[in-house]
Amino acid sequence: MEAFEKWESEIRGYSRAYPTVFASASNARQVDESGRSYLDFFAGAGVLNFGHNNPRMKRAMIDFLEADGVAHSLDMATTTKRDFIEKFAATVLAPRDMTMKMQFMGPTGTNAVEAALKLARRVTGRRDVVAFSNGFHGMTLGSLALTANDYFRAAAGVPLENVVRLPFETAPGGGVQQLADFRALLEDSSSGLLPPAAFVVETIQAEGGVHVASAEWLREVQRLAHDVGALFIVDDIQTGCGRTGSYFSFDGMGLDPDIITLAKGLGGYGTPIAMNLNKPELDAHWSPGEHTGTFRGQGLSFVAGRVALEYFDDDELMNQVVAKRETMTAVLDDLAAGSDGRFEVRGRGMMQGLDIGDGALAKAIAKKCFDDGLLIGPCGTGGRVLKLIPPLTIPDADLDEGLEILAKAVHSTI
Repeated sequence: MEAFEKWESEIRGYSRAYPTVFASASNARQVDESGRSYLDFFAGAGVLNFGHNNPRMKRAMIDFLEADGVAHSLDMATTTKRDFIEKFAATVLAPRDMTMKMQFMGPTGTNAVEAALKLARRVTGRRDVVAFSNGFHGMTLGSLALTANDYFRAAAGVPLENVVRLPFETAPGGGVQQLADFRALLEDSSSGLLPPAAFVVETIQAEGGVHVASAEWLREVQRLAHDVGALFIVDDIQTGCGRTGSYFSFDGMGLDPDIITLAKGLGGYGTPIAMNLNKPELDAHWSPGEHTGTFRGQGLSFVAGRVALEYFDDDELMNQVVAKRETMTAVLDDLAAGSDGRFEVRGRGMMQGLDIGDGALAKAIAKKCFDDGLLIGPCGTGGRVLKLIPPLTIPDADLDEGLEILAKAVHSTI
């Protein structure tokens, strides 16, 4: 680790939690340069839904490179971009009767959120945006203003403004009644509140601690947004692309977002890509080149992302996600049952969280897991929640082994 400690910025984080040098990876395992194998329940913070070095995607990317495919295109038209767009439309949009426009921008989730905020403010002519407690939406100034975590916000060095913060459904003071109270304030001309440009919400607050919103509450957020002339924006950056057992985390909930932000698992292989889905009547407010990004035309990401979409041609992978969720929750529920009420299990699909209730204890458990060959990351307030987001393609034997390591770490630490 000497080169990293000597030359790399103090900002590095994950290399401190996982202090080894990784040399190779396949599906749900990473191998360090000494040959030790680690099971990966972190999966690139949700990027690697389809595993490390997915062989189907790797073959397609190699063929693309050997054919001198266009690796960087800004927003010029290429055959690989067309293939991705047509496949996404046929596989994701058409079955849901969605007619959204696909907007590509800078290649990370925060770029998607920034673009969504710009468009919402352009469409409505308003400044304020409603975001929720415990939410995480990115690190650039607009998305950071939406993000609730004080540690991240403190690094900005400037005011993070034009955001109205409401409690998430599961937070103290949250719920449908709270939304009704906020509606009453917006309708009261003496409240001093102006209607917002948008409501931005995660259906599952991933980095915020795996807090899960109900369909009823989400529908009420959407109803309130539309009633006051605001956009309803779903941040599906970490929870989309199959993570919860369907392509979108909100499938089947009766929701019709105005903008959907996507990134992370969208590119399949781990190469960067971000995309917003905008309703056409809203997208029409953009002028050409008004929001750009040097790396919004990533050829390798379009190639791998198209292959990733093939996993949704049938229900096989999503059925596996449902089965693996049951395996995960069975172990986590047992750990919670043996904690005398201290632990809580939360999640949907293959995003599960074990709330330890104590950040220092969760960190100690995560360290013990690393020592025993499992990569897992704490999240939530004070890092009190152990979040499990292994690749959706993880073999059953690897999933069982990782859960066994976690259970032993919990028992030996508490």
